[in-house]
Amino acid sequence: MKKIFISSIKLSIMLLLICGLIYPLLTTGIGQVFFNKQANGSIVSFNGKKAGSKLIGQSFTDKRFFQGRVSSVNYNTYTKEDTTTNADGKKAYNGVSSGSSNLAVSNPKLTQRVQSDMDKFLQDHPTIKKEDIPADLLTSSGSGLDPELSPASMNIQIDNVSDASGISKDELQQMISKHTTGRFLGIFGESRVNVLLVNLDIADKLKEQGKL
Repeated sequence: MKKIFISSIKLSIMLLLICGLIYPLLTTGIGQVFFNKQANGSIVSFNGKKAGSKLIGQSFTDKRFFQGRVSSVNYNTYTKEDTTTNADGKKAYNGVSSGSSNLAVSNPKLTQRVQSDMDKFLQDHPTIKKEDIPADLLTSSGSGLDPELSPASMNIQIDNVSDASGISKDELQQMISKHTTGRFLGIFGESRVNVLLVNLDIADKLKEQGKL
């Protein structure tokens, strides 16, 4: 009995060291060495400061930049009203981390939301017809954090962004092409453009011109 007990203790210590220390350190080390950017959240910077993650979208209201997808959780940004105070006096986030509205197609609230966004887009882009607006500009993703749009949704905004920013349409098209990812293995999914990365290129250009 004593021998079995000692063997059990030894096995527990060995598993604790392997699973609780060696394996986490090994995988963390591999991640930091070979996949450093991905392991640290794919953070991108502008003007020497962290501007966000290329994996998470942001809300852009400045007409000099491309707007992204609709987000039911506002890309997980929150205010003081979305926090609670714990028993120890510390503030804690009390909002939604990600998700969609889960409204059915038959739900009037969804219809009203889409119509409102469509009206605003048409107001900001008077030369565009409603039937030409790509669906992903008016629909939110399942996570509410989608950082990407279809090339069509980016291209339809080029005229207005060019007029507001003073950057030529050709330059904007080059920025879009630069940050476009094609289908996986050429057959899976659809082509997509990272809105944040394109907008950071615009910000760089505006900074060069002394407009930012």
